[in-house]
Amino acid sequence: MMQTRMLSKEDEALTGSEDNEVRREDQEKINRFSRLHQRETMLEEQLKLKMKDKEDLEEISTELELADEDELVPYKIGDAFFQLPLEEAQSLLSTATEQVDAEVGTLEEKLGDLRDELQQLKVALYARFGRSINLET
Repeated sequence: MMQTRMLSKEDEALTGSEDNEVRREDQEKINRFSRLHQRETMLEEQLKLKMKDKEDLEEISTELELADEDELVPYKIGDAFFQLPLEEAQSLLSTATEQVDAEVGTLEEKLGDLRDELQQLKVALYARFGRSINLET
């Protein structure tokens, strides 16, 4: 005599069923998740570099506060250094700092929006496939 066993919800999620067949819309969500994850990684790297730039600019600004007002200071523009009056160098540094701050803000906003969409896709895909899909990165 063959004994039948009822599958628990966990067992059912692990084994999958015909209902969990990957549909075109599911595959599109999976592909979208993958592209967004790659973009997230790229944006995180860009943000890390901009944060380093910001830190460097703040350090330079602190150093310039110690400089003599009559002193010419080297300031890098492009690939060349120019000897500029302290006040002009501080003004250029202030502008550069504001620009980096704006770029950091933009990157953080993009990352926030992207992470919101990634979370929505995770919720939808885990609801559809349960444990049979792994989206942990």
